[in-house]
Amino acid sequence: MYPESLKSLIENFKSFPGIGEKTAERMAFNLLDFDNDRIESLEECIKNVRQNIHKCPICQTLTDKEICTICSDKTRDDESLCVVEDSKIVFLFERIGIYKGKYHVLNGLISPLDEINPEDIGIEKILDRLKTQKYKEIILALKPSIEGEITSLYIKKILESPEIKITRLASGVPMGADMEYIDSLTLSKALEDRKEIS
Repeated sequence: MYPESLKSLIENFKSFPGIGEKTAERMAFNLLDFDNDRIESLEECIKNVRQNIHKCPICQTLTDKEICTICSDKTRDDESLCVVEDSKIVFLFERIGIYKGKYHVLNGLISPLDEINPEDIGIEKILDRLKTQKYKEIILALKPSIEGEITSLYIKKILESPEIKITRLASGVPMGADMEYIDSLTLSKALEDRKEIS
């Protein structure tokens, strides 16, 4: 129905999460109305993101600096480490502005069904951090799902120590929910009322 180049653009838009056929079509037709300057600006943004965004060598969150602004911020609480599944959750917590400690981003969650094992998600990088930094609390802010639960229990087991309190977000975060879609009030309350993992 569509010319090949337009059809290809629509198919590419459909590959984005949450974008269906109709939305992809609207985006493609909207792009046709862009002037050359706007197209060039979009191309430049995509190129810059591909070239400049990388993982922070300390916390593994996405950054365009050598070390991310959170890790390089000397005013943040050095005794608290919040462990999250991906960088989107770091940005979500930062937008809420309630947490003032440091972060560590895992490379996903343990999922035996998908053949994702503990060694696949970068837990050893947390252990490396514990060699140079003494944390009083590690907050596990992981998705409330079977995979999140397995990962939380595994991390608790390998990090268990009398010197470190290991906590998780309080209830209120619905089971199976994606963290990025939880409203900021619920997330703030869950972080404030976090519970120690027993």
